[in-house]
Amino acid sequence: MLAEQRIEKILSALAEQRALSVTDICRLTGASEATIRRDLNMLDEQRKLRKVHGGAVLVEDEFRIAEPAMEIKRQLYTEEKRRIARYAASLVRDDDVVFLDAGTTVLEMANYLRQSHALFITNNMECAYRLAEGGAQPYMLGGDVDPKTMSTGGVQMMDALRRYNFTKAFLGVTGITVAQGCTTPDPEAAALKAVAAARSARTYVLADASKFGMVTASTAFRLEDAVIITDRQPEPKYSEYTQVEVVA
Repeated sequence: MLAEQRIEKILSALAEQRALSVTDICRLTGASEATIRRDLNMLDEQRKLRKVHGGAVLVEDEFRIAEPAMEIKRQLYTEEKRRIARYAASLVRDDDVVFLDAGTTVLEMANYLRQSHALFITNNMECAYRLAEGGAQPYMLGGDVDPKTMSTGGVQMMDALRRYNFTKAFLGVTGITVAQGCTTPDPEAAALKAVAAARSARTYVLADASKFGMVTASTAFRLEDAVIITDRQPEPKYSEYTQVEVVA
């Protein structure tokens, strides 16, 4: 059995039974204890399960009240975000009308779009600057400025957002679960993402693997409403609800 098939079998069985012993997994996969222990260590590091003495248990959805400050988020999963951003940028065509929000992975995406001839709308000042610096055509949505994220919000910004129709929207979220969908701690940010997704023919969520199994206070939209671009294959259950694209 290939390693990828073995991992999928472990996660599928764990989703059904919630807890498995190493012996159970060896019997299920035909692999040795040493191999299974290595698999469990890797999956535990990826937060796809929790390794315990003698086996593994299902990771329950984790509730997070707030997200890290922007300065901290910029330093987390930098290589993963870069890969996701590069792939997402490759999906943009010159005749697209694109919304880019204030997520750190979406901001990284702007670095790969400087030569694009698409029309870009954003509420993030840094994103608009990076695009304009390279010669792309960004439109900045006006509104109340949040100095922590250098993005705009408020009634004026939301009114402007509702006037646009997008071919593609690229959004960041804090948490992704089957039950609660795509979530963020800030209700205003969730409302922005919901409107952008509703106004777009195609919505993409850019999310490194740490976002899966995380729940925050406000739901922006359901899993079914967006394609998820991530760096590692999540639990099989997510693919039952939406398209998940994994970048190498």
